[in-house]
Amino acid sequence: TVLDTAGFFFTRDGVYRTSEGYNQLTGWLDDIINISGHRLGTAEVEDVVNHHVAVAESAIISYPHEIKGEGKVLAFLPLKCLSRGYCTATLTAELGELISKIAKYAAPDYIQVTH
Repeated sequence: TVLDTAGFFFTRDGVYRTSEGYNQLTGWLDDIINISGHRLGTAEVEDVVNHHVAVAESAIISYPHEIKGEGKVLAFLPLKCLSRGYCTATLTAELGELISKIAKYAAPDYIQVTH
């Protein structure tokens, strides 16, 4: 994942513009992230995260890290219902615990809740 100069994340999705002007998603360009030399499949993490009662779906990416190459997981989460009482800190802790069952090094450093 690359954070460009405009502040956008490159999520490694393949896409092309159709002749009608629509963006056609073709799939992941690389569904493996490398965290401190450990290779981790994003689908595996997304599957665990999506089982949380407050999460509708997720997108897991890494972010650039000067020392490690790629940093820990960054999760984008649209919530099913904001009225369930989940604050970002609680959700981060619960998801970190779930993801840690896969691997301790995979626990997210950042979670971005979207609406």
